[in-house]
Amino acid sequence: MNYVPMSRKNKRRPVAEINVVPYIDVMLVLLVIFMITAPLITAGVKVDLPEASAEPMSADEEPPLIASIDASGNYYLSVGESKDQALEAHELVDLVLAHKKLSPKAQVMINGDRNVPYDKVVQLMVLLQSQAGIESVGLMTDPEK
Repeated sequence: MNYVPMSRKNKRRPVAEINVVPYIDVMLVLLVIFMITAPLITAGVKVDLPEASAEPMSADEEPPLIASIDASGNYYLSVGESKDQALEAHELVDLVLAHKKLSPKAQVMINGDRNVPYDKVVQLMVLLQSQAGIESVGLMTDPEK
């Protein structure tokens, strides 16, 4: 009697599919976390800006380099992230120069507290122009109520 082995066609083959449902669940949880935490994160130094009717910057532009002056006259620098450490004038110039090498088209904005004397704002503008080579700066304001 001849022995014939059973055909292998009846065996189950492994399924080569990726189940994406768990990845979608994780993505939605992360999305909710970012939606909740994004408004809570404040960038830069807390200053009391003067109010003026001015056009806001467009959203598609590169994030500006923000030089801040608080009510005590201390300098700060931020590029989209919070920076709570006060800087000396020469440190501020060095950081601006380093950032301008990385992204030369970035705008420079001055975020001055309304209680800072005008003289301090002008001194910062002159410092940025003479030592950092910044040709133009913008002044940040709050919208009028």
